[in-house]
This record gives sequence, C-alpha cells and structure tokens, in this order.
Amino acid sequence: MTASLIELTVTPDDRRIARYAAAAIALTIAEAALPSPLPGVKPGLANIVVLVVLARHGWRDAAWVSLLRVVASSLLVGQFLAPGFFLGLTGALASLAVLAGATRLPQRWFGPVTASILAAFAHIGGQLMLARLWLVPHDGVFYLAPIFAASSLVFGIVNGLITARLLKETP
Repeated sequence: MTASLIELTVTPDDRRIARYAAAAIALTIAEAALPSPLPGVKPGLANIVVLVVLARHGWRDAAWVSLLRVVASSLLVGQFLAPGFFLGLTGALASLAVLAGATRLPQRWFGPVTASILAAFAHIGGQLMLARLWLVPHDGVFYLAPIFAASSLVFGIVNGLITARLLKETP
C-alpha cells in the first residue's frame, strides 16, 4: 500500500492573509492579558486589522483573517470549543455580516469609523443574543446591553480612527 502525498500550493495571497491573521492573533492574545472591568468589555484591537484588510483587499480576505483569528487565538488561550470561543465566533460572524453590507455604502459618507462602529455593535449584539439563548436563559442578560453598547461605541470610534490613520499613512 502506497501513501499518497497531498501537496498544497501556497500563493502570495495566502501569505498575505497569514501575516494579517498573525497580527490579529497577536493583538487578541495581548488583549486577553489585559484586565477587564466586566467580562466581554475589550477594546477589540484585532478588529483594526480586519478593517484594514477589508479596505485594502476586500470582504473575503477580511473574513479569512477574522475567522482565522477566532480559531487560532482560542486554541492558543485554551478556549477552543468553550463558551468564549462560541461567543467570539458569533460576534465575528455578526460583524462580518454587517461589514458585508457596509462595503456597499457610499464611501464618501461611510468610512472606517462608521464600519468600525457598525461592526462593534453587531459583534456585541451577536454575543448578547447567543448568551441569552444558550448561556443565560433569562432576559436579565439584556440589563448589560447599555454598558456593552457604550463600550462598543467608544471602542468602535477609537478603532475606526486608528484604522483611518493607518489607511492614510500607508499605501
């Protein structure tokens, strides 16, 4: 019996996505080490990388970077298939869905800050819905919504401004 060897061809696009994903993973790991006043309140620094990829290379590449970040960082911090993994995945999928729509908005009025805010609200909205449906089967979880919404707005603006600056400074 002979073993067959499967050989994958690595393209420059694959390498580019891997570099961006590595940066997003590093930011996620660094963020996991930061203390948080409330579980789930984080700046979402890896979203800056996703927004840069979205602006430069399109939604498909941004989706790859985002999903690779969720899976790889959960493996690295020991949360793979734990509730935190599913919350992160749900948030990422919700924000990617919103970003897919945001890419169709006129760029003259809707830039990186708007996209960042929309993605931040979608991310926390998806997480709250999953938490309500799966982890906390009580409407009391929604009492946290104003805190999460305020942090989403603040971090969405900050991350959007950083993204806009990065996009302006580098070709």
